[in-house]
Amino acid sequence: MKKQLIVIGAGTMGRGIAQVFAQAGFDVCLTDAAPAALDSAQAHIHKMLDRAVEKGKLGAGEATAAKERIRTVASLSQTPSASLIIEAATEKPQIKTEILKAAQNHLTDDGILATNTSSISITQLAAATDHPDRFIGMHFFNPVPLMKLVEVVRGLETSDETVKRAVALAESTGKTPICCNDHPGFVSNRVLMPMINEAIFCLQDGVAEPDAIDGIMKLGMNHPMGPLALADLIGLDVCLFILEVLHRDLGEDRYRPCPMLRKLVQAGRLGRKSKHGFFRYE
Repeated sequence: MKKQLIVIGAGTMGRGIAQVFAQAGFDVCLTDAAPAALDSAQAHIHKMLDRAVEKGKLGAGEATAAKERIRTVASLSQTPSASLIIEAATEKPQIKTEILKAAQNHLTDDGILATNTSSISITQLAAATDHPDRFIGMHFFNPVPLMKLVEVVRGLETSDETVKRAVALAESTGKTPICCNDHPGFVSNRVLMPMINEAIFCLQDGVAEPDAIDGIMKLGMNHPMGPLALADLIGLDVCLFILEVLHRDLGEDRYRPCPMLRKLVQAGRLGRKSKHGFFRYE
C-alpha cells in the first residue's frame, strides 16, 4: 500500500516537511494557493537534494526517487485522499481553521490531520474539525531536513492512538518525536522566545551590539547560533506573533514583546527572508 501524504503550504516549513517525507518513501502532494510558491518550493527541494548528493549524504538514485515522489498542485481540491495531512500555512488562526475544515474532507476514514503551528492552540484548531480525536500538532523545526526534533503536541481531545501514530510517522522519517501537552508556546517556544526577546531588550537598552550579544551566548552557553541570528532565521514577524500569543494567553509581562522587535517588523525587516533583520544577508 502506498504511503500518501498531503502538505498544505509550500513555504519554508512546508517544503522541508515535503522533502523529508518524500525521502522516507511517502508519495507527497504539496499544495499552495500561490503558484509561485509551488515553483519556488520545487526548485528549492531539488536544490537541497542535489546538494545532499554532492556532499555524499544521499545517493543519486535516492534523490531522484524523492523528487519523483513529490507532486505539486495549485488547489486542495485536486489532491487525492491521504492517511496523513499536515497543514503548514501562515500562522493565523482564521486561515488555518478554514484550511483544516476543507482538508479533513481529503482524509481516509482513519486518517490523521496535523498542524505544524508553532504556537496556536491545538485544542482550538481541533475544535474546527469533525474528528478532534484524530487531530494533533506535529511541530517541525527549521531547517526541517536537518533538525531532528518533532514536537508532538496533544490537544484536549487527541486520542492515545493518534499520538502513537504521529510518533511512529515522525520516527519513520528519521526524526526524534517528543510529546507535550497543548499550552501556549508548547515547550519549545515558551522557553526560546523569552530568551530571544531578552536579547532584543539588551540591544535596545544598549547593553551590547548584535555581534557581541550573539557571541557571548554562543561561547558562554555553547549555543550553535546566537539568539539574534536565530530570530532572523525564524523570521522576526513569526517571533513577534508567538510572543503576542504568549503574552495574551499567559497574561504575564515577562512575555511582552520588545518594542524594538515590533518596530523592525513594521519596517519590513523580517530577517533572512527579507535579507535584513538584526543582520544583513546577501
